[in-house]
Amino acid sequence: MTLNVIVGGFFGDEGKGKIISYLAIRDQVTLAARGGVGPNAGHTVVINDKVLKLRQLPSATVNEKTRLLIGPGVLVNPRILLEEVEITRSANRVGVDYQAGIIESKHIEIDSQNAYLKEKIGTTKTGCGPANAERAYRTLKLARDIEELKPFLTDVPAEINEAIDRGENIILEGTQGTFLSLYHGTYPYVTSKDVTASAICSDVGVGPKKVDHVIVVFKSYVTRVGEGPLEGELPPDEIERRGWIEKGTVTGRLRRAAEFNFKLAKRAVMLNSATQIALTKLDKLFPETYRTTKFEDLPAKAKQFIEKIEETLKVPVTLIGTGPDLNDIIDLREEKL
Repeated sequence: MTLNVIVGGFFGDEGKGKIISYLAIRDQVTLAARGGVGPNAGHTVVINDKVLKLRQLPSATVNEKTRLLIGPGVLVNPRILLEEVEITRSANRVGVDYQAGIIESKHIEIDSQNAYLKEKIGTTKTGCGPANAERAYRTLKLARDIEELKPFLTDVPAEINEAIDRGENIILEGTQGTFLSLYHGTYPYVTSKDVTASAICSDVGVGPKKVDHVIVVFKSYVTRVGEGPLEGELPPDEIERRGWIEKGTVTGRLRRAAEFNFKLAKRAVMLNSATQIALTKLDKLFPETYRTTKFEDLPAKAKQFIEKIEETLKVPVTLIGTGPDLNDIIDLREEKL
């Protein structure tokens, strides 16, 4: 039985939702807890050609037997959470920690009207930054203060650690990407808190000795939404030629793109103590790999790309995404771990 922490290796949009949803079903995960910032991060899950976009609930919601938790370090917009609970019909298995922070309309207004946040930083306008600022002042409302959340309130750290003691399969889900971390990212073009693996554990109340694996998710190329540096950024016409046109799940903004950055990837492995790498959208780099589920069926160029990643980063690539559906994956964990 394992406790896996899943985090993004670049600037978000790496495909964490796909990896998490696959593991939730494949490994029969009994409990998944969301760390990270809040509803400013969207995770897209595709199952049987149905698209599910989540901003508050863990992506493991695709497994109807998985308990879904939101840690005390996470911000919650009650309206968005309740909408997702209704859409996924998951009310009986959702838990929100008493001390999760609450986003109010005033925080969204500040995020939308503040010229620095809106124009220079390019925030998602979801109120997360202003809410986290208020939490630092110790004046932010918490989930325990919100009447409509009372049916979901629970002690998330206690639930997770008890599940660990029972030897269950658990996922801790991160948001954004390593280089959007407030401390380790491209400051000031970052999110409002740390989002590396250490922070995700802190967000949900799990000590570092309890973690079995840290899976860092990399896309086969790099994308970024909003402002901030992007080394090797490609012009829009070249992005379109390569078939890399994408839009952010939350903002709908076009993602800027560049080729896979080995230097950033190596630093992400270091910052997160990665033990495994999940590589997504290999089919966008090598179209002939579309929906391939066996490593031996990959073309030589695709295998060489994966081998270069492993040789450079010194971490095994154990999961390879080859299409949009959660089952479009090559799973190499039994071979490499």
